[in-house]
Amino acid sequence: MKKRNIKNLFLLLLITIVSYANAQSPFKVTLLGTGAPVPSMERFGPSILVEAGGQKLLFDCGRGAAQRLWQLKIPLGKIDALFLTHLHSDHIVGIPDVWLTGWIPAVYGRRELPLQVLGPTGTKDMMDNLVKAFSWDISTRAKEKNKTDSGALVIAKDIREGVIWENNEIKITPFTVRHSDFIDSALGYKIEYAGRTLILSGDTRYSENLIRYAKGADVIIHEVAAANEQTMQTSPLVNQILGFHTSPEEAGKVFEQTKPKLAVYSHIVLLTAEPSIPPPTINEVILRTKKTYSGAVEAGEDLLGIEIGDKVIVKKQQQQKSPEVIK
Repeated sequence: MKKRNIKNLFLLLLITIVSYANAQSPFKVTLLGTGAPVPSMERFGPSILVEAGGQKLLFDCGRGAAQRLWQLKIPLGKIDALFLTHLHSDHIVGIPDVWLTGWIPAVYGRRELPLQVLGPTGTKDMMDNLVKAFSWDISTRAKEKNKTDSGALVIAKDIREGVIWENNEIKITPFTVRHSDFIDSALGYKIEYAGRTLILSGDTRYSENLIRYAKGADVIIHEVAAANEQTMQTSPLVNQILGFHTSPEEAGKVFEQTKPKLAVYSHIVLLTAEPSIPPPTINEVILRTKKTYSGAVEAGEDLLGIEIGDKVIVKKQQQQKSPEVIK
């Protein structure tokens, strides 16, 4: 009887320690990729890592997500779940790499549990077909390991607006945004942890629904698209693309109405139709934003880190710059 009581006390103490550690873990965000479909070496495809409550959650999985994760020395198998904003190729093309390389038993992989993938309508169908497409790889590696373990499996689910994740004090709520007139399933995400709120816009035009969900958020990570006036006057294609996204001035209006401690640009789309006409610079995008917004705004770059607490701390990891404290 005494041994049982001691064991129960020990288990209770262990649970308390783990719960306390999770509750005290930082709310950290890393921009793995801040680019667009352009095959750039400086800006990889859209992907954002959120770390909180002992979990590692990936939002979108564009080109180079696996490389950026391992650049941070995070094994791909440590990703607890992947959330998708929509199914455009630049947001999903890195999925097979994170999923299957993450299953390899080497130090950069070692996934032991199925990869959870949650996204808008079509996500489950896409993942089911990816499993079929990579069936040879899966079956062959299973023979190499003498087993098909659960790390090769995928649990995919189509989701809609509303709370879809509550785990270790993390609450995740997707909400619909306005990517275009013919895309009605694109999502943004509201992530809440330890009394703090992060908003991810996904791909969207100016969105009243995003503003509704984002009011009072600590950090908003928002997409942006821009072209120079000369390009806009001469290129119907550029104007069409701009019509799927948010201009700097429109994004400034979003920030002005939601009042975050920090606004950050990611999925930065800088357009030109001719090599002789340069696209806008990042500085020009920021200046245009400040026409409609007076608060703190940061142009995201790959591997930029953000820690959300009583203060918002920004660190540009590639340049090894000193942290910048916002409010």
